[in-house]
Amino acid sequence: MRRSREKELMDLPGNSKALLEEDLRNLRRINRCLGAYRGVLACLKRLVNDHEGFSLLDIGTGSGDTPLAVVEWARRSGVPVRVVGLEPHPVTAEIARRHTREFPEITIVRGDGFRPPFYPVSFDFVLCSQVLHHFSEEEIVRLVPLWFGLSRRGLLVSDLIRHPIAYYGIWLLTRLFTRNPMTRRDAPLSVLRAFTAEEWGEIFRRTGSADFSLAPFFPFRLLAFFPPGGE
Repeated sequence: MRRSREKELMDLPGNSKALLEEDLRNLRRINRCLGAYRGVLACLKRLVNDHEGFSLLDIGTGSGDTPLAVVEWARRSGVPVRVVGLEPHPVTAEIARRHTREFPEITIVRGDGFRPPFYPVSFDFVLCSQVLHHFSEEEIVRLVPLWFGLSRRGLLVSDLIRHPIAYYGIWLLTRLFTRNPMTRRDAPLSVLRAFTAEEWGEIFRRTGSADFSLAPFFPFRLLAFFPPGGE
């Protein structure tokens, strides 16, 4: 199964607010159902000591569901946390602000991941969850060092693994629970735009990082961590 270079509807201009809002709601449901946050939370649990505060930048935060998962875990664990969600799309950023308004630990900032409006090493951790598959290999090779440079304690990457079972599984799932054309098109296309675990590893080696870890987790997802000093 070859990687697709076709753009997702979400990445194209001119979408209606109602279509996008329903799609983002569907994505939150899919992420909860398929455990999209599991790898990120497991990694943070290993890296953060009990009651030790930390800051995190979530690039391409969407409707803010990953920051919410992080903050809910931090609250349960008694860990002080500050999360900034960076989102380029104005409608999506507004939805994220509304979705996270009950959580003062979360701030949503509208901005471009290619030109993030932050100083170097501004955050303990930087996270990009299900973001990199939207870009070309060349763009990923540029973005990983840029985002890594915003962190003091490392960069976390969570994304999809391209596989036929993942593709046909999400194709069937989206047709069972929604009629939203954006969700039905983009969810399977996201799998086709992703890379295999081996391809992810090769791309990350091209970023110049000397030390990073890759861990696949069910179902067909991958967590990469770039630690300090790994450049």
